[in-house]
Amino acid sequence: MSQSDHVKKKIAALIGTALGLTATSALAGTYTVLRTDRLIAEPGESEPSPATILLAGNKIADVRIGQVSDDVLEGEGHTLAASYDLTGHTVLPGLIDGHVHITFEGNPMQRLQMVQFDSADMAMKGAGFARKTLMAGFTTVRDVGADSDAVFALRAGVARGDVVGPRILSSGDTVSITGGHGDRSQGYSNDVAHVLTSPSICNGADDCRRAVREQIRRGADHIKIMATGGVLSNTLTGTEQQFTSEEMEAIVDAARKMGRDVTAHAHGKTGIEAALNAGVRTIEHGTYLDDTTVRAFKKNDAFLVPTPLAGATVAGWAEDPNTFLTSAQRVKAARVGPLMQAMGTRAYKAGVKIAFGTDSGVSRHGDNAKEFALMVATGMSPAETIRAATVIGSENIRMQDQIGTIEAGKLADIIAVKGDPLEDVTLLENSIAFVMKDGKVFKNE
Repeated sequence: MSQSDHVKKKIAALIGTALGLTATSALAGTYTVLRTDRLIAEPGESEPSPATILLAGNKIADVRIGQVSDDVLEGEGHTLAASYDLTGHTVLPGLIDGHVHITFEGNPMQRLQMVQFDSADMAMKGAGFARKTLMAGFTTVRDVGADSDAVFALRAGVARGDVVGPRILSSGDTVSITGGHGDRSQGYSNDVAHVLTSPSICNGADDCRRAVREQIRRGADHIKIMATGGVLSNTLTGTEQQFTSEEMEAIVDAARKMGRDVTAHAHGKTGIEAALNAGVRTIEHGTYLDDTTVRAFKKNDAFLVPTPLAGATVAGWAEDPNTFLTSAQRVKAARVGPLMQAMGTRAYKAGVKIAFGTDSGVSRHGDNAKEFALMVATGMSPAETIRAATVIGSENIRMQDQIGTIEAGKLADIIAVKGDPLEDVTLLENSIAFVMKDGKVFKNE
């Protein structure tokens, strides 16, 4: 055998190993085949094309543009495990929601449930919400604030296959200051507040380093901080900066030293800019951003997750005369909620890097796709909103090598939509006909 042949054989073996196939042939083995006349392999870049997708185990082995047939395996010594005819559908990468709270959902009983439910109860609630989210076409979510024991147990249950749901990345409890947004003890008696206070509450730079390390010890994939006040905290402390800049810098430094990114809830301009200057990777909400803030986003190559669905949801609650919001929450919801749509327009026109995120848990789980129409209303095209929930979404959570596009070597996270969402993005709300995550089919209508 020539040296050239040895090299070719080694390359084939490496490709096969990467795809989970045999070392003797990169395309030998048992395959699942998906056929479609409208594949969008990379939203926002590739045009819809007829294609056949070959899957081996939980990964994409090959994407054959222009071929729509099972015959791609004939004469090649392969075994066909399953075949799915998705003609008449638009096939897309699995959607990514970069901002959810998977273990709870806003409701009139939520303040009582804070003391009625323990972590096991929250995990069980989360299992139901996780199923709804996956069936809506969202194969990966980033949870940015939940009871750590509950959400980490749910994350593990989904990963094992015990629970049907999307792939979950989670911060667990948010890092916040005493009395700040994220301190869930607000508004309760001191005896109850003591029990509800999380170890992720911190004050001062050194204490905030401790809180970060504690969350990572417990299993956090990333760190979520409350850089400013927020709408649904039961206190009138505004929506501007609450952590000091020194505290935020300490948090980012501690997280980086342990291999974690930091994302920040931030409405007010002062808090957004302080968080970006501290090195936070992603800003959640960004309601009061302006031209100076935009420059900070670009300088730091940061992402914005604008959550317009959350803004519309809390604005609706504030207008309801029978709302379950407390008086403090209602004041802030009426003021902040309506501003978030206009903020999205400013950010998009200014060229800020936008990743999809809904804040589901405020809005209802399973309704995540309602965000797309709100993003289109800011000026984005349907293709750009889908890209925000796939390509950009995967970059935001540092999983671009595994998900976000349909190409060989990536995880087999694939959905199919009845019709053309590039013409009518609201089809993503109720026309998801096929959902595959990690090579396993969970929905096929």
